[in-house]
Amino acid sequence: MDTLRIGCVSYLNTLPLIEGLDDLKEAELVRAVPSRLIPMLQNNEVDVALVSLIDAARSTVPMSVLPAGMIGSDGPTLTVRLYSQVPIDQITKVHADTDSHTSVVLARLLLAELHGLEPEFIDYDAREQIPVIKGADLDDPAGGEWPETLLLIGDKVVTGSPPAVRYPHQLDLGEAWKELTGLPFVYAVWMCRSDRTEDPSVAAASAILDRQRRHNRTRIDAIVSARAPEHRWPVDLARKYIGSCLLYEYDARAQKAAERFIEMCASRGLVERAGLVHASPAITTS
Repeated sequence: MDTLRIGCVSYLNTLPLIEGLDDLKEAELVRAVPSRLIPMLQNNEVDVALVSLIDAARSTVPMSVLPAGMIGSDGPTLTVRLYSQVPIDQITKVHADTDSHTSVVLARLLLAELHGLEPEFIDYDAREQIPVIKGADLDDPAGGEWPETLLLIGDKVVTGSPPAVRYPHQLDLGEAWKELTGLPFVYAVWMCRSDRTEDPSVAAASAILDRQRRHNRTRIDAIVSARAPEHRWPVDLARKYIGSCLLYEYDARAQKAAERFIEMCASRGLVERAGLVHASPAITTS
């Protein structure tokens, strides 16, 4: 069997899904930011990938969900956060982290649903360091110009967040979604091209990913203790984040939440079509 090419992200929150895969001779991890994974999958540069949910719905190449794991939350996520200098219901512009398209669309959806807002979203490469507005200084929170409203995702929310004195109004998007719908939120799931669901390589990759997630679930403390420092996370916070805040099993409730999100996005024109395709074995939502 050829080496299985698995597209993934290097954030702390992916560790329960991918830790240990580097040690498998049959698997090769191909790391990229979330927004880069869908084109890699479309172009067959990887066999499976941990794809941002909205990217799958927008893909010009049909994608199918593999029930092998996900990144989600059932309430606060800690790492998908809106920072604002003005009250949330007065937001007019959002400098949005370009790493995750799903988080940007979730922010659009929540601002529309909760506050009737349709602010301007401005692409913002948070990997180039905060702040991006020329003249601002992290060491001098009172100096320089800062974006009025900022959407950040991933480890940078913890390791490089802007000073709270600049942003008195904050919104955890996972928490806001749970309050709105009563459901968990699904940020990313393992996926493959729909025309490859019967491919033995994809089936093998799905089985490996499911097995590794189940194994890693039994050793979360060891993973956190070993890996949190290199991601510049405090170990105790990382343990809470991975062990309590996040969900990794794509079960029936998660599927319902994912489908609800895509349906709501379609109703507001944020995606062209509603619905997700699930590879066998199907998940029963009844």
